[in-house]
Amino acid sequence: MKFKALIGTSILAMTVATPAYAQDAADEVERDAFGGEIVVTAQRQSERLQDVPIAVSAFSTEALEAQQIKTPSDLQLTLPNVTFTKTNFTGASFTIRGIGDLCVGTTCDSATAIHLNGDPLFSTRLFETEFFDLERIEVLRGPQGTLFGRNATSGVVNVITAKPKLGAFEAAAEAEYGNYDSMKGKAMVNIPLGDTMGLRIAGIYLNRDGYTKNAFLGTRIDDRDLYSVRGSFRWEPTEDTTIDLMASYFREKDQRTRIQKQLCQRDPTGILGCLNSRLDNSPFNGNATFTAALTSREFLAIRGIPQGFALGSLYGPDVYANTTIPDDPRTVNTAYTPSYFTSELTLQGQIEHNFGPVSLQVSGQYQKVKLDASQDYNSNVGDRSLYAQGLNTLAFFAANPIPLGVGPNGPILSNAYFGPVAAAIMPNGPNGQLCTSLPEETGYGSFGGKKICSDQSLQFDRSNQYNSSWSVEGILSSDLDGPFNFLVGGIYADYHLTENSYYVNAFPIDYLTGVLGAFTAATNRVPDPNNPGQTIAAPLPPSFLATPFFRNNTDDLKITSYGLFGEAYFEFNDRLKLTAGLRYNNDKKSVTARSTLASFLAPHGGTGSVFDSPFVASFDADPGTPGNQIIQARTVKFNKLTGRVVLDFKVTEDNLLYASYSRGYKSGGINPPLQPIFEVPESFRPEQVDAFEIGSKNTFGGGALQLNLTAFYYKYKDLQLSKIVARTAVNDNVSADIYGFEAEGIVRPDPDWVINLGFSYLHSKVTEDKLTSNPRDFGGGRADAVIIKDITNAANCAVASRSGSAAQVNAYVNQVQALINGGLIPGVQGGANLQPTTAFPADGGIASTGAFSICSVMEATAGTVGQAFGGIDYFSAGVPVNIKGNQLPQAPNYKFSAGVQYTARLGDGGMSLVPRFDLAYTGESYGSIFNGNVNRIKGYAQVNAQLQLNGTDDKWYVKGFIQNIFDANSVTGLYITDQSSGNYTNIFTLEPRRYGIAAGVKF
Repeated sequence: MKFKALIGTSILAMTVATPAYAQDAADEVERDAFGGEIVVTAQRQSERLQDVPIAVSAFSTEALEAQQIKTPSDLQLTLPNVTFTKTNFTGASFTIRGIGDLCVGTTCDSATAIHLNGDPLFSTRLFETEFFDLERIEVLRGPQGTLFGRNATSGVVNVITAKPKLGAFEAAAEAEYGNYDSMKGKAMVNIPLGDTMGLRIAGIYLNRDGYTKNAFLGTRIDDRDLYSVRGSFRWEPTEDTTIDLMASYFREKDQRTRIQKQLCQRDPTGILGCLNSRLDNSPFNGNATFTAALTSREFLAIRGIPQGFALGSLYGPDVYANTTIPDDPRTVNTAYTPSYFTSELTLQGQIEHNFGPVSLQVSGQYQKVKLDASQDYNSNVGDRSLYAQGLNTLAFFAANPIPLGVGPNGPILSNAYFGPVAAAIMPNGPNGQLCTSLPEETGYGSFGGKKICSDQSLQFDRSNQYNSSWSVEGILSSDLDGPFNFLVGGIYADYHLTENSYYVNAFPIDYLTGVLGAFTAATNRVPDPNNPGQTIAAPLPPSFLATPFFRNNTDDLKITSYGLFGEAYFEFNDRLKLTAGLRYNNDKKSVTARSTLASFLAPHGGTGSVFDSPFVASFDADPGTPGNQIIQARTVKFNKLTGRVVLDFKVTEDNLLYASYSRGYKSGGINPPLQPIFEVPESFRPEQVDAFEIGSKNTFGGGALQLNLTAFYYKYKDLQLSKIVARTAVNDNVSADIYGFEAEGIVRPDPDWVINLGFSYLHSKVTEDKLTSNPRDFGGGRADAVIIKDITNAANCAVASRSGSAAQVNAYVNQVQALINGGLIPGVQGGANLQPTTAFPADGGIASTGAFSICSVMEATAGTVGQAFGGIDYFSAGVPVNIKGNQLPQAPNYKFSAGVQYTARLGDGGMSLVPRFDLAYTGESYGSIFNGNVNRIKGYAQVNAQLQLNGTDDKWYVKGFIQNIFDANSVTGLYITDQSSGNYTNIFTLEPRRYGIAAGVKF
């Protein structure tokens, strides 16, 4: 038989995700619930869906509308073993069979490859918009690469846009109005340009009010205001040649939130911020944060700075102590209004020519993406009255010439050093507005006039990114009459990121960088050239500590990737076929990056960038390289040979059995710089998965029943996982096993009834002994450990007894506290009044005790003072625990979906009334590899309904719809923040109940 059809759909074969009418055996056209053809080509040729030996689901444009699949998040509700969630830094994770984007960072590849018309996309915002004018969406489950240009370990989502139709004028439009004052419009026009050319233009516009109420400001946030437009051109100069060009642009600018809510079981000690048993609607303890530590009386004491400058005490009330968190997930208290902007330009071109026995396809794409989002960092409004003493002290030192010492040129006066600080951050005095640095590239912030002022103490973050990419791919395929055929191809891709930063800004950071910078500059001392071993005062110009905000910056990232791939096909007979494919991958990544926060002095009044400061030489962005580096530069290279083999057997024309083996690969990457420095892997290794799959595709009763079954087993090596260390995402590798089962069925008792069913089971488990620290419990569950909150940077460390004695390790810590308080530690002033160890609440899930102290002192004394207490071990990143046997994140054990649709024919006029009802249930999962109740994501159900009236010949329609009928606030993912931010948990949810009406016309 001919292989042209086979090649097309073995590239992206699919199980039916849309209902099909019963057909005669001779009829090769399957149809969805609205009569449209289900054609699977993946831009090559076509084949019956049930003849394809692989697990893929497809949604035609009619199915997307019928099942109310408007966004990528909606896809998960009907697909087996697929979940989707937003993530913390403006991204998303499309998880297939337990494998999603668990890696966090600019050098991470996506586990699920996103393709547009078969071309791979990088850092795409494609899923920000709602779907419009599509031919279909295809979701392939399992590793791929021997036929697709961009490799991935979990699968691929291929969005295929509608192409121009030659020789015919068509147009369509739809208007929708719904709750939240939602207004949406979609339109398409198809214009013939002679007999061989056609132009198609389509667009969408959406504007709605916010889902979330900001009770503090009395406003609504989390709105949408976006549009997207796409133009497509097709030219068929000959019967054997097709040229397609496409350009699309998407833009959104509104107050959409990236994070829905922050949850916390409040830690009254302030050592962790949040405890380890559950997620409550409670504020985290603000004393656990970086800003609280470095503006505390305890920290200022060890630096010899007057404690009157303190904004509080680590043992006193914190700024969130008397606040409450609304129980409603869609009600927040924030003094900062979020902002969200993104745009994406995509250009594509493809030419395909048939040379008879072989055909050649060459395609290319260019993509440019911009992203900029900002949101309240703590989702709460603190009590600024606690800052009164410190602000008044700053105002006094700024207004009066108080001697701070004597330098070579006379007295060092406080007003010269503190005056610029007060003018920058509280220009109207301690009772006026407080000014916070804007997250901007110069690094001056408030001290360069780039600030935002408010009656409240603001805290917010910003995530921005600018990148461009291009790729070119060529595929040569055969269409021979014999049993053997082939496909060979190659792809080259180039990705260039010119800016990616994550900022955290807060008024207390401006305060501490200003005050500490002033003292550091004013009290600077240098060796006395006349008296060896002595120092003399050498005040520096009035300065602040740069940057006055946290900034983790990828300054430049270049990724080049190429792949060579191919498959061979051999038909033993009309029923038995063998497919074998290979792929060679080569990836190179080069990155320059740095992380700054109060890292070096910068004089007031500077221009340009703070990195032009005369004191920048004290900053080292790359401790792993000798000398002080202003930026860290790293390059990694990876290459891998992968492949697959498939054997499929047709029992009958309507029953197919298949078995396959494939190896998936995803390249490794580079961990970003940390600040402060911890020992973590500099890079992380590539992922590799060996996937075994068996399946059966069956059609019974002439189409009355369709049943597709799949079972799979994955052997994962070096699965990439991320956790937060020192305010930065750090990636590591772990091995895991995954296995599961999937069933998809369609029941069609007669042409007017459609029932679709789906079920999946998934089991995932870490299979190696892997010791790593749990950010929620730095004591590792040990009663003989003490968790330390470092008052110099708010990071956590831990010490534990070698003898297993809780009494001895507590006695050791208390002894070290006494040494610090007494000024007996070199370089540390006395008077901090650090208190003894304290127990955490009994229901907190923390077996250890805790204390505020200094980790570097604990490390230095563990081997000396610790000997008197039976031996003490020091753990810079916490006591590690073994995660062997734990379940992977975002991998629910069970999923179930069901939909029922009925078409009521209204007389002989061709009109119809179509009600539809959909139910989807997703079982429990975990948001972290450490599992446990505090990381548990509860199972959830979503129910949708729709009623559509179709006019004669489907020329018009009117419909009413409702999504999420029971208004469930279903959580899809979790993100655990850093210890220096309070260890709270960000959650991401599905949209609330939406309902409305829509009307459309077709010409």
